[in-house]
Amino acid sequence: MNNVVELERPRSAPSDLQTFADESSRRRLTGAAAKAVVRLTAAWGASNAEAAALLGVSESTWDRIKAGRWDGVLSQDQLTRASALIGIFKGLHLLFADGMADRWPSLANRGPIFARQSPIAAMIDGGIPRMLETRQYIDALRGGL
Repeated sequence: MNNVVELERPRSAPSDLQTFADESSRRRLTGAAAKAVVRLTAAWGASNAEAAALLGVSESTWDRIKAGRWDGVLSQDQLTRASALIGIFKGLHLLFADGMADRWPSLANRGPIFARQSPIAAMIDGGIPRMLETRQYIDALRGGL
């Protein structure tokens, strides 16, 4: 009696899987991501300093991005930040049917990951990990968890 179990071979990643590592992909995504972050930070009432910190750019670069005079390429980390922020924005608009979706990021919050800070302040302090936690938090609220 042979008790050998054959394991399934790991599948290779699809070649068309979207990543932010490739510069051509980052160049292609930068314009739309930057515009989206400009719009959502404006909707949230974030200051220039807050918006720049959320995206991970200097305030002077943020000013150029806002004015449409920046021809740079966002880094992998900056695109990750933009993706998280866009997901948070979308999640909030699915969660709240009124203006609370845009006010929520600026309000002091007693949620476990915010330590009575506003989500914007918490995300600035905590960087990408806190942004991803915030997105998961919003998704959990939407799902009733």
